[in-house]
Amino acid sequence: MQTQTLGRSGLKVSRLCLGTMTFGDADENSFMHGVTCDEQTAHEIMSRALDAGVDFWDTADIYGQDGLSERVLGTWFELTGKRDRVILATKCRFTMPYGRGASRRHIMRACEESLRRLKTDWIDLYQIHMQDIDTPEEETLRALDDLVHQGKVRYIGASNYTAYRLVDSLWISRSQGLARYVSLQMQYSLVERQLELEHVPLALQHGLGIIPWSPLAGGFLTGKYRPGAPPPADGRLAKWKDRLERFDTPRHHAILAAVDQICEQTGASPAAVSLAWLLHKPGVTSVIFGARSVAQLEDNLAAAELSLTADQVRLLDEASATELPYPYNFIARVDGRW
Repeated sequence: MQTQTLGRSGLKVSRLCLGTMTFGDADENSFMHGVTCDEQTAHEIMSRALDAGVDFWDTADIYGQDGLSERVLGTWFELTGKRDRVILATKCRFTMPYGRGASRRHIMRACEESLRRLKTDWIDLYQIHMQDIDTPEEETLRALDDLVHQGKVRYIGASNYTAYRLVDSLWISRSQGLARYVSLQMQYSLVERQLELEHVPLALQHGLGIIPWSPLAGGFLTGKYRPGAPPPADGRLAKWKDRLERFDTPRHHAILAAVDQICEQTGASPAAVSLAWLLHKPGVTSVIFGARSVAQLEDNLAAAELSLTADQVRLLDEASATELPYPYNFIARVDGRW
């Protein structure tokens, strides 16, 4: 498994990142109910992933309920003693029993709770799960800076930030000598490419490593979903039918056709092709993938070894292209690019 430096930092992470949102039997009160795996299976997935060189793992305090995913990871660390072999990333921001938001009060409490659940003394990458428009960015950054100086957090990252807020954050860090974000975790896939308008150029200019989440569009790009055919009963989109209905468009059908064409050329699975496309995109450091079984893990691991040709990348680019909004379309008509 190849590694790459995360943004403008000294941290090297595996090109694939193990997403752990599905780890643990989520009860009926969780939005993940019915689409997770049990703790034993999760531990098998973690062990196999690490053996395959996937040493970058991502979780969050809200995954499952009451920090379920973090607790599953913590149990594995305790059982195996391999905490120091993993680059561990987690997040805070959304509602927990003790609060919500990116205020200093919530960040400091959330970090302590995550450390307790994960059974560790440090978090390698601590991320704000979404910008908090009710909290000044300076307050958020000062709290994170304190955690870095305390040794509880090694690096900090942003997730689900608007471009304007991210630029403001980077300026505050630079002008006030605070820890700066080194990464940007955002939704990015053949289906969702809006990130390329502002965030990708921003990340390239300011040295942020992009970490795509939902690279398979909730399972749509795995090949299990076909136009006019019912979704598999055990698939995530069978539960989230409103999202599946939004995928029933000519553009989405064209994306699947292009992926299938490359699968025929390479012998790779739709999931591997879709993940590999992201690994070929500028600014992308590591792609988060989920797995509910060891078999799914093995399928996704193949993406790290799949080298797409320039023509194959172009085919996927063209099939997944979206209409440019203003002012990008205006600029493109005048200059031929944006």
